[in-house]
Amino acid sequence: MNPDAPSQPPATPRTTAHGHHPPPAVRSPGVLLALICAAQFMLVLDVTVVNVALPGMAADLHLDRTALTWVVTAYTLCFGGLMLLGGRLADALGARRTLLSGLAVFTAASLVSGLAGSASVLIGGRIAQGVGAALLSPAALSLVTTSFHGPARNRALGVWAAIGGTGSAIGVLVGGALAGGPGWSWVFYVNVPVGIALLAALPAFVPARTPRPPARLDVPGAVLVTAGTGALIYGLVEAGDGGWGAPGTLLPLLAAVLLYAGFAAVERVAREPLMDLRMFTRRPVLAGAFLMLIATGLLIAFFFLGSVYLQHGRGYGALRTGLVFLPVAVAVGAGAHLGSRLVTSAGSRATAVGGMVVATAGCAPLAGLDADSGVYGVLLPCLAVAAFGLGAVFVTATTTALGMVAPGEAGLASGVVNTFHEVGGSIGVAVVSTVAAAGIGGAPGTVTGFADAFLVLAVSAGGCAAVSAVLVPRGRPETGGAMPLH
Repeated sequence: MNPDAPSQPPATPRTTAHGHHPPPAVRSPGVLLALICAAQFMLVLDVTVVNVALPGMAADLHLDRTALTWVVTAYTLCFGGLMLLGGRLADALGARRTLLSGLAVFTAASLVSGLAGSASVLIGGRIAQGVGAALLSPAALSLVTTSFHGPARNRALGVWAAIGGTGSAIGVLVGGALAGGPGWSWVFYVNVPVGIALLAALPAFVPARTPRPPARLDVPGAVLVTAGTGALIYGLVEAGDGGWGAPGTLLPLLAAVLLYAGFAAVERVAREPLMDLRMFTRRPVLAGAFLMLIATGLLIAFFFLGSVYLQHGRGYGALRTGLVFLPVAVAVGAGAHLGSRLVTSAGSRATAVGGMVVATAGCAPLAGLDADSGVYGVLLPCLAVAAFGLGAVFVTATTTALGMVAPGEAGLASGVVNTFHEVGGSIGVAVVSTVAAAGIGGAPGTVTGFADAFLVLAVSAGGCAAVSAVLVPRGRPETGGAMPLH
């Protein structure tokens, strides 16, 4: 039995050999798909929607640089760290029950986040949102894969995969419109009526199915990997204030190493491990996870840095900032479209290296960014070029990891890559927040440190291109169906 089946498109999670009954007929499958995708859309939206609203949050709640960083990273940290556990719960409790539970938690957490009057409440709400997302997303994908069959499944997964790109693009625009209009709280409030409506509608269309035989839930593994990543992010963020040699930096980083080592030890002896570490001996999976980690870290860092630079350093409003970033988000989709063609013609390695070279070329000029740099002549075109390259890398990461492994391992590979997708965003924001600490935490109009942060991103992209030339396999992956993200 594949423990990560919620992330596995090609296989159904039941066989008559295991004594499962045929699945009940799905009422109005088109409506079901629309409702599930609407729920998933909220989760994807919340990765980027808050970036444009950060300055407003900082002003109203008196948030410092560290708190702002955690507002972004707390969500993606819990989303990614607990996603595999959420998939296991969907197996053990049933996808329907897990989906509705995750949606209820996410909706309630959104209300708490919008009502927050302090940094601790806001970050707590974001943590709860991440927990809800980790329950909802794998259960939703499991329902998509088991409710549709044959060509209809590929079409459904194509719609699901499109949610990832459009959610990021619309997130920056929605965030700007809401933060610049009724206020930053509405980037969270908007989820509440949608969540309530979905909670009311979904039970009528999601059939109840017999869950699989109870599995051992690797809760220790989930706690260790999430705590390890949290300690890593804490150490990276603290370095911006105390320096890299300060105890407040070194101790959390050491704790992260120990927690990751503990996670590896637990996974080796667990009867049903959360993550099969042997997957990292598969070169395509290792390459896909590496590409996803770096590409997501770069992209989310772009949105975070650019939003603070424009609003805090250049005095832009939230709506104007959202409009500036819309072409950048659209460029990701355009790059992904081209990448999906190149990866099957030129191969994974050429597409990955080429995408990262383009990202490096787009980001490198921003190493000279200052208060006089043109937004529309320098910042916007450079970020759009970099995002275009990253779009191709995203496609390469998923197709390489899933298209170059055996079909029976696709679910495990998908779970690994999706986890690295969320964790990469958390780490990327933590790094650039530290490097650009002087500008983010300085007086309005301060742009010190932003150029250094973009230089770090350019070097990271260039380094990824060099590593990809060796790590990524040369072959052309099999892409028989959509490669869903999240």
